Amino acid sequence: MALGRLKPGWYAVGAVVLAAAVWFGGPAVGRRMSFFRVRRVELVGLRYATTEATLARLRLPVRFSVFDAPDAIERRAAALPGVRHAEVSRRLPATLRIELDEAVPVALTPRGDSLALIDARGRVLPFDPLNSAPDLPVAQSADSLVARLLGRIQDFSPTLFAIVVTAHREQGDVVLNVGGPSLRFRPDASAEDIVST
Repeated sequence: MALGRLKPGWYAVGAVVLAAAVWFGGPAVGRRMSFFRVRRVELVGLRYATTEATLARLRLPVRFSVFDAPDAIERRAAALPGVRHAEVSRRLPATLRIELDEAVPVALTPRGDSLALIDARGRVLPFDPLNSAPDLPVAQSADSLVARLLGRIQDFSPTLFAIVVTAHREQGDVVLNVGGPSLRFRPDASAEDIVST
C-alpha cells in the first residue's frame, strides 16, 4: 500500500518536535562530549587582580562543559575580593566568558610598611599596587570621607584627579595637595564645586 503525501501541517509539527528535542536534549548530550569541555576561559574586565589568582579562586572543574550550569562559577566570581558584580556566559564550542566588574581604586594609603589601594568608600582593596601600578594620590588614611571625595573628583574631573598628589582631612575639610597651592573642599562637595575648580 502506497503512503500518501504528508499534509503541510505535519511538517510544522515535525519541525517543532525536532527543535524541542535539540533544545532540551542537546545540552544533556553535549555535557558528555569532550568536544564541549571548557578549554578556554576569557576574563573580561580584569584590571587589578591577577589572572592566575582569579582562576585559582574560581576552582573551575577539570571536566566542566559549556553546557554545565554556570551558577556556582558565577557565585564564586561575584564573591572574589574586590569584585562588585560578575556574569558568566559561554561561547561554543569550548569557551567560558567571565565578565568581572572590579571596584575602582581612588587612592593609595599607608598600611604597615607598604601601601594599599582603597576604593571610594574607604575600603582597603585586595589588589597589589605593584601589579597594577596605578598612578593614584596618597591618602593619609583609609578615611571614607576623603575617599568619597576622591571618587567624585575621579568621576567628574579626571584632569583635577590626575594632578592630586596627596589628600587628607583637616578641620572637617578635605585638603588636596596638587603640587602647588593646596585645594580645600567640603567632604560633600558637589559635582559643580569640583568641576568649577
